[in-house]
This record gives sequence, C-alpha cells and structure tokens, in this order.
Amino acid sequence: MRVNQKEFYSNNFQYSIRSATVEDAENLSAVRLQIDGETEHLDREKGEAYIDESGFKQIIIDDAESSRNLFLVACADHRIVGFSRCEGNKLKRFSHKAEFGVCVLKEYWGYGIGKNLLIESIHWADSNEIRKMTLNVLETNKKAIKIYEAYGFEVEGILKKDKLLSDGNYYNTILMGRLNI
Repeated sequence: MRVNQKEFYSNNFQYSIRSATVEDAENLSAVRLQIDGETEHLDREKGEAYIDESGFKQIIIDDAESSRNLFLVACADHRIVGFSRCEGNKLKRFSHKAEFGVCVLKEYWGYGIGKNLLIESIHWADSNEIRKMTLNVLETNKKAIKIYEAYGFEVEGILKKDKLLSDGNYYNTILMGRLNI
C-alpha cells in the first residue's frame, strides 16, 4: 500500500516521509547495510542477510500491491536516511495484524524520524483495519521502548537471553503489541 508524502521540521531540520518506490531500491540496500553496522539495536550485523537492489525492488513492488503491507522511507539532504515496514500476514487467522520495524541512520538520530515513521505507520494501520501492530525491541533500547509505550504499545512477552552482543553478554528481546479493537 502507498501513502502520500508528508513534510516534517525538527530542530531547524527538514525531512519527508513517503512510500518507497522502486527507484529507491539501490539506496535502500546501501542504507540498510550502513545502519546494520551502526547499532546493535537491530538483529543483523553489517552484511548479514544482505538485500541487494533487485531484492528491495521486489519487496517494494510486493508491498505496494498489498493492502496489508506498508514500506516508508524518510528522506533528508537529498537521500534516504531511514525507513520502516509494516508487514501483514496472508493467513486469515492473522490477517488483522502487522509487524512493524524501523531503522534510521545514526547521524540522523534525535530529529524524531523514527517516531514519525511509527506515527505514520500507526495512522495507516488504524485506517486500514489492521487491529494489532507488533514489534520486537532489544531491552537496552530504552528510548525506543518509551516511544512505543507512549503510542499505545504494551509489553506482551520477553524472549530471555535472546541476543548475543559484541560485549559477550546475552540480552532480552521485548515483544510489544498495540491493539486497535
């Protein structure tokens, strides 16, 4: 599914959020690779589960054609600086929900980009009969957890000792959900 572009201003900084297009595929591949190397908040290390340009093109096409999926990009300084996806489920018993994921280049943290990608995704979900949004977040990502809670997400479970990080320690993954029933 596609949404209209919106403009945002924060701390004298301007960016936009819009639906991804196939023309974004090459940039998305590079941005995802960079983001994976900038933080341990995400599941992948840099280069793992790499998606090339053609892989992103197919994801974008599939998402645009699906009423249960949404792929958004955040653009600033004439480039993609972050993105989010809501991925629905084709199985009837799960067709009421979508899983949310978001990532933003580290140099663009602090401008509300991730929060606004979340808000736009929530608005889309609420407008398209998505009754439940789910997400996974690393326990150490306290700022993200606070934002998710502020927008109606609740902790639904904890995967104990779920991720092994570079410090050699295991960390919990928090499962969160937001209901619109």
